[in-house]
Amino acid sequence: MQKQWNKNSWRTYPISQQPIYDNKDHVKKVESEIEKLPPLVFAEEVRNLKEKLADVAEGKAFLLQGGDCAESFSDFSANNLRDSFKVLLQMSAILTYATSLPVIKVGRMAGQFAKPRSEDFEVKDGLKLPSYRGDIVNDIGFDEVARKPDPERMLKAYNQSAFTLNLLRAFATGGLANLEKVHKWNLDFVKQTTKSKFLEIANGISKALDFMKACGLGTKNNSEFEQVDFFTSHEALLLNYEACLTRTDSIMGGWFDCSAHMLWIGERTRKLDEAHIEFMRGIENPIGVKIGPKTDSDYVIDLINKLNPKNIPGRITLITRMGSQNLRYNLPRLIKGIKDNKKKVIWSCDPMHANTYKSDNGYKTRSFDRIIEEIEAFFLIHKQLDTFPGGIHLEITGQNVTECVGGEQEIKEENLSDRYHTHCDPRLNANQGVELAFKISEFLKTN
Repeated sequence: MQKQWNKNSWRTYPISQQPIYDNKDHVKKVESEIEKLPPLVFAEEVRNLKEKLADVAEGKAFLLQGGDCAESFSDFSANNLRDSFKVLLQMSAILTYATSLPVIKVGRMAGQFAKPRSEDFEVKDGLKLPSYRGDIVNDIGFDEVARKPDPERMLKAYNQSAFTLNLLRAFATGGLANLEKVHKWNLDFVKQTTKSKFLEIANGISKALDFMKACGLGTKNNSEFEQVDFFTSHEALLLNYEACLTRTDSIMGGWFDCSAHMLWIGERTRKLDEAHIEFMRGIENPIGVKIGPKTDSDYVIDLINKLNPKNIPGRITLITRMGSQNLRYNLPRLIKGIKDNKKKVIWSCDPMHANTYKSDNGYKTRSFDRIIEEIEAFFLIHKQLDTFPGGIHLEITGQNVTECVGGEQEIKEENLSDRYHTHCDPRLNANQGVELAFKISEFLKTN
């Protein structure tokens, strides 16, 4: 029998991937300030997302989750945020048209500030400093002041998250999400490509929009064509920040982490007897769990039993990150374990993390072809096992960066330095994201 949960019960458990602050009283002061701040998201929004994710678990919708590897204070701007929002809407429109499935849009935005690290320290030119753990903890600059963990950064992260959510809500309801506008953005992309199937889908969307107009739909009196539901997510890594924003729903009850609609647990922090699992089991939010190639089937069942003992659909998303070869070997046995135990989960593919390598010129990058290869393997395995490939989890930006090689733009390793701006891992750019959506739509149609 599990111990009684409260939002701070995790503090009595072993914990991984946390910064070491010099002044604990300073940390407590900041935590007290955050406790008094308004929630960033609301319980009813979280319930709405969970209902939509329940449809994904039943094969009636598709999850598109994407955004920055790590949000930064310095790169924050309305234009950057708008462009990342736009590319997710573009991808969603392509997927919906091609498959007739509703697409649930979840951004890695408004809170993705903390990063787990393989090593606690980094050494350059003989100088040893704490590793960069995301802007919510310390600064990416390599000096003693920059790398010193500062609890005041949690307040700055909260404020930027609030600004981001305000803009996202305006974008989602203020006309930017109008279906006709989204299609015009797609046409801009299609003009740059020679592949006829892209034009075929784009022309099909045009005909569908013309038909709706002829029927009197898609007008200003039909707001469902002019606005969208858009949700936020991030890795629940810095638990004292997450706990401070965890509140009870005064109307219907239950504890909600009001820092985001959806939270996920990374591979480095998902031990069953440690703090992150203890915290996550008590909140009502949908939860993602990153699943690597060495994950054991029995462990996954134990994890689900702990996080979702009532087997509620939409509660758990298993996000595989293995690489195509490991995926072909490991995913079937994991799916079999889930089916044998009749667990209701969403299967989502993160094709980014297992396909990272260092280029000859020293840049960390990812191959678009390898990303496609892992996604294709993911869909093929689910088709063979008669299960539903429910989602995709991407590190992507609306900026025209050159961080991942390949794609229609033919970005090469020698181009990486042109516009390499990430604070952590390489991201797909807008053109690569839209191209990827066309590819995924083909996989979905044949599933």
